[in-house]
Order: sequence, then C-alpha cells, then structure tokens
Amino acid sequence: MGNADFGAMQKSIVDGAPESARELARAGLEAGVPPLSLIDEGFLPAMTFVGEQFARRTMFLPDMMASAEAMQAAMSVIEPELKKQGRERPTAGTIVLGTTKGDIHEIGKTLVGTLLTANGFKVHDLGVDVGSDVFATRARELAADVVGISALLTTTMKGQRGVVEEIQRQGLRAQLKIIVGGAPVTRQWAGEIGADGYAKDAVSAVTLVKELVGCASAR
Repeated sequence: MGNADFGAMQKSIVDGAPESARELARAGLEAGVPPLSLIDEGFLPAMTFVGEQFARRTMFLPDMMASAEAMQAAMSVIEPELKKQGRERPTAGTIVLGTTKGDIHEIGKTLVGTLLTANGFKVHDLGVDVGSDVFATRARELAADVVGISALLTTTMKGQRGVVEEIQRQGLRAQLKIIVGGAPVTRQWAGEIGADGYAKDAVSAVTLVKELVGCASAR
C-alpha cells in the first residue's frame, strides 16, 4: 500500500477546497493507496466532522456547501477508479431523494445526498418540484430502500403527504422507508402523514437512514 497524506485530505474538505481535494485524491491513487482507504480514512471523516459542526451551528451554510463541493470533487476522481478495479463500494442502501411539488429549494436535499453518498449509499436525486407519482415510480424502478422528501415551504408540506399516499397506492409502502425534512417540517408532522422518520439536518438524516435500513454498523 502506498502512502497518502490523510491529514491534508481532511483539511481540503474542512477548508472547502475542491481543487486541492481532487489533486490529493489523484495523488493518493497514483501512490497506490486503495480507493476505499482514501474515502474512509481521508475524506469521509472530514465530511462527517463538517456536518456535525454545521448541525451545532459552529459552521455555516456556505462553508458546508464548499465542503460538499470538495467532497464531490474527490469522489469524482475516486469512484471511476473503484469501477475500473471492479471494486465498487459495498452499497449500504438505495435512496431516492427529491423536493416536493411546487418547491424549488434544493440546498438541504443536496447536502443530505452528498453525506449519504459519502457514507456508501447509492443516491438518486430527483431534483426539485417533483410530483408524487415520480417519487413512487422511481422508488419502484430502483427498488429503493428509503425515499426522502424535502419541503421548505409550509405550502408545499402537503406534497409530502401526497408522496406517502401515492407510495401506499402503488403497493410499495411495506418495501421501503420514508423520511421527511425541511425547515417547517416537524417530527409530529412526520408521524401525522405516516412517514417513518424526520431529520432536522443532513447529519441526523444520515443517522436516521442508517437506523432505518439496519446498517448503523455497515461502515
């Protein structure tokens, strides 16, 4: 196994430096470091740290977004190498994410997707303004383990209920878990509409998903 500066990798994520993260990932691969080691020892601990600091409000949204961009830059180098070696990461589960119909907010959802991807989940981001039928159809096509529905407006929260109802209507409810989130969303609302859980931020969303799919110790 080659040598890698895991400390510098972590710093590139905390500093939100995508170019540095990309180059460090490339250098690690060239030095012969296994791709999974680069993720698990180099970049992921820093992304988790950033998420925790954001949840504690000691880091702010622009910082979190910059770190997420750096993480994505590193993964863009590492994942092709994993595939080339025929050693794709063991998938912790398949997640379908989207922002509900009539809502075009996506920052929170994107952060959740980034952290879930970093933690080994296969994430399919449907984007924003997504109809209930699209959530349900893609969940069925992808055999999703979890569907995550974001709503950032009180007026679009009802769309979360609509997604739950459509998933039930299509006979998929027993096969997957549903989580909801967004600024106006509460744990009480999640229970009211029949969701399996509520996450107030990206870090707690990852913890919740791990619990729901029974892979809290998968990593």
